[in-house]
Amino acid sequence: MALKVKAVEKLIKFDKESAGTYRYVMSPELYIPLTQAKVIKEAALRSGVSRGVMQACWDAAGEVIKAWATEGHSVALPGLGTMRFGLRAKSVDDVNKVKTGLITTRRIIFTPSTELKEELAATSVQITCYDRNGNEVKRVTSADDGEVEDPENESTNSGNNGSTENGGSQNGSSNDNPGGNGDGGDDSEEG
Repeated sequence: MALKVKAVEKLIKFDKESAGTYRYVMSPELYIPLTQAKVIKEAALRSGVSRGVMQACWDAAGEVIKAWATEGHSVALPGLGTMRFGLRAKSVDDVNKVKTGLITTRRIIFTPSTELKEELAATSVQITCYDRNGNEVKRVTSADDGEVEDPENESTNSGNNGSTENGGSQNGSSNDNPGGNGDGGDDSEEG
């Protein structure tokens, strides 16, 4: 089994005045989305449980996960990891400035299990390269180190560009508040 990726030659412009340059841009080749019915059918076959029972369990588990996650729990997803809700918000230096208006986004955070990360890291990546005319020009099977991003510990990921572990900016400035009007500070995540 391998992950399939396409690298397509595209014209990239860094500003409106530049002529641009052609670069190969990679993105996953996604298979067709699997419907809930297909997943339930396969799970029923693998477990020996009828489809009706599997559907009832699926629906009940979904409702429990949604209810507990919206109460602030980190909820286990069988064989996958955990899911929880979080947020990004501006930080302030005075408790009197704390208000809901500082929240910039609500987030769903999935943290993969160690086993899932190990399996993903061990899975090879097959890259198919296409030129700007759509012609296949090369195929490559990866030999990368298989590093898997960890959303719970963003400071350990490569290419972090100044983000702190909680998703904020180390320099205390906010992308959402570039003028620094006293309402905000850095973006931080709270979950």
